[in-house]
Amino acid sequence: MTSAAYYPFFNRRSDNNPNIRLRRRTAILLGGVALGTLSLAGSAAGADPNASITAKDLPPRVIEWTGLYFGAHAGFGGGRSAAAISDPALAIGRNDFGGLIGGAQGGYNLRLPSGLLLGAEADISFPSYIGSNSVVSKLATARSDVMQQWDFIGSARGRIGYATGPWLAYATGGFAFARERYLNDLPSSDREKALDTRFGWVAGLGLEYAFAPHWSARIEYLYYRFDETSVQFPSAAHYAATMDFQSVRIGLNRRLSLNPASANLPAVSLTDPESDRWEVHGQTTYLGQGYPSFPAPYSGANSLTPDTQYKATWSNSLFLNARLWDGGEVYYNPELLQGFGFNDTVGVAGFTNGEAQRSNFPYPHYNTSRLFVRQTFGLGGEQEELEGGLAQIAGKADISRLTLQAGKFAVLDVFDGNDFAKDTRKDFINWALWAPGAFDYSADKVGLSYGVTAELNQKQWALRSGYFLIVSESNSNSFDAHLFERGEYLLELETRYSLLGQPGKLRAIGWLNSAYMGSYRDTLNNPALNLDIALTRAGRIKYGYVFSVEQVVTDDVGLFGRWSWNDGRTEIMSFTDIDASLAFGTSIKGIRWGRPDDVIGIGSAINALSRDHRDFIAAGGLGILIGDGQLNYSRERVLETYYAFALNKWFTLTADYQLVTNPAYNADRGPVHVFSGRLHGEF
Repeated sequence: MTSAAYYPFFNRRSDNNPNIRLRRRTAILLGGVALGTLSLAGSAAGADPNASITAKDLPPRVIEWTGLYFGAHAGFGGGRSAAAISDPALAIGRNDFGGLIGGAQGGYNLRLPSGLLLGAEADISFPSYIGSNSVVSKLATARSDVMQQWDFIGSARGRIGYATGPWLAYATGGFAFARERYLNDLPSSDREKALDTRFGWVAGLGLEYAFAPHWSARIEYLYYRFDETSVQFPSAAHYAATMDFQSVRIGLNRRLSLNPASANLPAVSLTDPESDRWEVHGQTTYLGQGYPSFPAPYSGANSLTPDTQYKATWSNSLFLNARLWDGGEVYYNPELLQGFGFNDTVGVAGFTNGEAQRSNFPYPHYNTSRLFVRQTFGLGGEQEELEGGLAQIAGKADISRLTLQAGKFAVLDVFDGNDFAKDTRKDFINWALWAPGAFDYSADKVGLSYGVTAELNQKQWALRSGYFLIVSESNSNSFDAHLFERGEYLLELETRYSLLGQPGKLRAIGWLNSAYMGSYRDTLNNPALNLDIALTRAGRIKYGYVFSVEQVVTDDVGLFGRWSWNDGRTEIMSFTDIDASLAFGTSIKGIRWGRPDDVIGIGSAINALSRDHRDFIAAGGLGILIGDGQLNYSRERVLETYYAFALNKWFTLTADYQLVTNPAYNADRGPVHVFSGRLHGEF
């Protein structure tokens, strides 16, 4: 993870706490995310429990294909490029490229009485967040080193097909375009950059199935052919290349019927999933941050620049949840992520934007953020109602239950739940406040991992355990395949109690990382290593703990606190350069001033380094997020306060202020005043 856009906004557990945060049961396709689950088709038999009409009361479905639709897709895309560079030395080459893609589409259909369907569609696709997936070609000479990347590919197409019942087969073709960037690294270490849009044509075939009156899934193949590109760099290097592209993708569409009555099922809203066996949810969050200049007598490779700065991030997500059998569920969360953190997400240990990723995406990039299965075994006795949400299908469940989960998800989706400080898209956004700062939990650069967890839930307590793969080296996207020899092991005990008639929770987490990591002290003790901690990497153990508390004071006021610690002897693998952290704060709803959906948050965190870690940074070493070249050590302190203003039941606008004293533990720098604005929509 080593980055930021960690997405710890799931609190799926329910435990009779009347103040637990309930997610609205919604369901909308949010333009800009990928998806795909044809398996949902078989689970659409039931009707929405909130609808007045049940499935057994309905006559056979009549699918109305005519009308507008919008949706999202995901799949695999790639192609071949032939390129040449002259400067005046000549180099030529061919390259095959490819990877996961995701994007959005929208269009209009007209179905004639004969069954013939005519339509028009526009779409756009983005590469995955893995950098190599967007590289079209690379060529080098003694004077130039050119890399060509694609940012997005789109089309405007006609469609012709035949629709019978719930099935539609079609052919499609039309105009295509691609946005690309060309980077030339010179021997002087300077970099030249050029942007270009090239055009071409596209053709393909598809098959679509309407599994509910207003919802359909599709599989589609497209072939793109683009014009040759020609780029002249300021250094006089000339680059030319051809490119073709192919994609196979699955998608989901929500149709806006011109004749809703013909669908035989009332569309309660555009977000109605029309089934109690699956749900579709979505969110979008735009977060902009800036700070004025601050004093800093020196800066290093990982320093926050003292000059005025503004950066922004934008995330768009779908959450596709399906109940496959009694107690068995599958969850798929495709996302499009875009934007930058300050200074490429370095310079502060308690970083200021929980949505920032270290991957730095100038255009949206696709990620399968979550894909996992969950099996719940009821143990009998009293039941409770689980509210539908981003990571939970609505329904009843035994309070006494065993839940197993396996797949790709975030460690903090299951561990360290907190009703007041957990969701960077809705509440606190500083890394040391929405998560335990010294918890070096397993994650890639955008906060996800692969693992298995088990949870035994009772009325007054819950016990959770888990094993996760860990990255093969610090701050990377690749995971170590040595199962159980390498990885992260966790155990959490949560107890629930009542204080003066108000509910509260205590949590204790113990964790252990077995990973290929370097030693701060070994690096310092060998001057020949020149502070390169990678040269001391070996199989090592890192461990730590988290203690947390949350307490409801009144119906509109809640308190929270966290204490986290790790041994601080080895390099951080995934999260941030904190070895001990104390955080606390309060969350206040706007009931008393007539704004019950508004929230005020006030929180503070104090972060510290171990002796070994501190000496390494002071000598000029670099951590994941910090390293000013020298260090006048003092604890890093963070104060954050925000006001979340509910515009309506879907959108919230938040004003946030953070004061960071001694950024990166350096008393010679700062303080830094960070001002943020966040627009969050959840459907």
